[in-house]
Amino acid sequence: QVHLVESGGGLVQPGGSLRLSCAASSLTLEFYAISWFRQAPGKERDWVSCISSSDDTTVYTDSVKGRFTISRDNGKNTVYLQMNSLKPEDTAVYYCATDLLDYCDYGRGNFDVWGQGTLVTVSS
Repeated sequence: QVHLVESGGGLVQPGGSLRLSCAASSLTLEFYAISWFRQAPGKERDWVSCISSSDDTTVYTDSVKGRFTISRDNGKNTVYLQMNSLKPEDTAVYYCATDLLDYCDYGRGNFDVWGQGTLVTVSS
C-alpha cells in the first residue's frame, strides 16, 4: 500500500521557522505533483501548496505566499515545505498528498495518497 510520511512538525514561536518533509514508500515522488494541506483545530482541511512534476512549478495559497517554500529532492525521494515567519494562525496538522497527476490543480483533484500528518504549533 502506497503512503506518504510527514515529519518535521513541532512547537515554534511566532516568527520562527520549520521545515516539513514528505517521504514516500513504494512511490517515486519525482513523477507526481505533490501538495501540502493543513487542518487547523475545528476547521476543514485546506490546500496550502503544490509542486508539479512536469517542470517543478510551485504554487501557494495566498496566506502563505512569501513565507512558505515548497521544493523537492529527487535523490532523497522527498518533498519539503520550508515555513518561515510563522504565525499562530499557521497552527495545524500538515499533510502531504498526491492525486498522481504531474501538474498542480490547487487541491481540487482526487487525492488518493496521503500521509498521516505532522502537527505544527505556533505559540509563545
